Amino acid sequence: MSGSERCGKSTLLAWLVAHGSREGTPVSRRVHAVVPRSGESLLGTVWALADQLGVVARAPGELVEVLTADPRRTVIVLPDLATRPVAELVLALAQLPHLKLIAETRTDSAAHVLLRETNAAELNLDLERWTDPKRLQTWRAGLSPDVDLNPAVTEAPASADLADPASVCAADPWVVTAAYEADSEDHGGLRTAWLKAGQSLCREQDEASRALVLLTALGDSADPRLRQALAVLAEEAPWRVAWNRVRGDVSPPWSGPVAALAMGSGPLDDCLLSADHRGTVHALNASDASPRGRFTPSATKCTAMSVPPDGTVLLLDELGRVHVERSWAARPDASGLEALLNDKPYLTDHFIGELREHSGTALAATPSEQPVVVLGDADGGVRTFGGDTTDSARSHAGRVAALSALNVRVEGETGGVVPLVYSGGADGTVRAWAPGHEPMAAPLAERRCPVVALHASDTREGPALVVAWEDGLVELHRFDGGEVVGFRPGPPVRAVVMLADRSVVIGTDEALVRIAPSL
Repeated sequence: MSGSERCGKSTLLAWLVAHGSREGTPVSRRVHAVVPRSGESLLGTVWALADQLGVVARAPGELVEVLTADPRRTVIVLPDLATRPVAELVLALAQLPHLKLIAETRTDSAAHVLLRETNAAELNLDLERWTDPKRLQTWRAGLSPDVDLNPAVTEAPASADLADPASVCAADPWVVTAAYEADSEDHGGLRTAWLKAGQSLCREQDEASRALVLLTALGDSADPRLRQALAVLAEEAPWRVAWNRVRGDVSPPWSGPVAALAMGSGPLDDCLLSADHRGTVHALNASDASPRGRFTPSATKCTAMSVPPDGTVLLLDELGRVHVERSWAARPDASGLEALLNDKPYLTDHFIGELREHSGTALAATPSEQPVVVLGDADGGVRTFGGDTTDSARSHAGRVAALSALNVRVEGETGGVVPLVYSGGADGTVRAWAPGHEPMAAPLAERRCPVVALHASDTREGPALVVAWEDGLVELHRFDGGEVVGFRPGPPVRAVVMLADRSVVIGTDEALVRIAPSL
């Protein structure tokens, strides 16, 4: 849609968006995303589109990639398009046949010059054939006297001091993003942190929450005064930062992009395991993420990990195969002649053979002396191995994306401890299942977004669950009070684990962060 200034482009586009966003609008006419200020910032436009479409994208190419994988019909409206970089994004998105784009641009702007060279349909409102003078006059006569047909140009948002944490946290995030895009100076590390976590920072939120996100993205090479200032600004946020390690950190060193996380057990107690994109598993001190060791298992790319109490590391590779690593595992205690003549079996020996005969999409193990291992599959099924019996259930409509398992003590005549399995699916639900019973009818959590990771932990204050969703949201579910606390780090979340104090470790391609709820 093109035309000269004040020819009616914005009015027509506003009408279109209003009608395409009403409740009950047919799917064929629905508008799914609108970026009102798409002409100001390329990254701001990318982050706004990703946020509205329920995905995470750090750059234009990543947005195209994630939208290519989703074949649903999607309509995107981009008003006031002016710059060539945003127009180039439009051209890239227009290559996807399931995306429909409506762009508004002023005639002869840089964006218009580029777009008119394509075979896109153009509605130029400067041409008389698009206006019916009689109907226009009738429409204007029927308007309320309070309606201003020629509104004054709104005042531009105030600029921000790009080196001042308080200023950038309080300013319009679109203004800050555009300014950082145009500026090569790093401003003590603030610019790098902002561009890493931009999609989260550009969401509507208070200054304390924005300061918290910036703090988790700040590297150790940044001006130390920035960390102190951001910590003060974030005091009213629902989380506090225990530690963070971002790409490029050297003290302690960043362990690399995160593909999977697990908490250690037994010989690996108080240890955090992080598998990187190359298949190497790093053992880190949970207290500060300092390195304790590493190993390279037979799994070339790990998608899930779990550690039973003997320190055996169970890994699931990208093909769904189970691998076993016992570099740190301990055998059960033996004494005397038995210790000399016989090696006692590991806790997992009695079902490892059977486990290796199956493939899965998710993996977990219970923290018991006789562990139960759980596998999820592409059809929504969950299956247990070990324990007294092997059981299975259909928990999801589609792929099981993540699993975690706890031991729950059962009161009554039978008593004892039973496993409780938590599963997250591509169907956007989180469910609980006790083997030997049907899965709970109602999901524990449900959103219009796939689950990417979850972890349940029996914390000092009772059981709790952390869930990571595909749109970048991480949620802590407290079962005792029913409270849910959320956090968005900015980049796509790959894995999460919860510690005994209810602090949460979040792994992304850019950082490893430990945050704890403020209350």
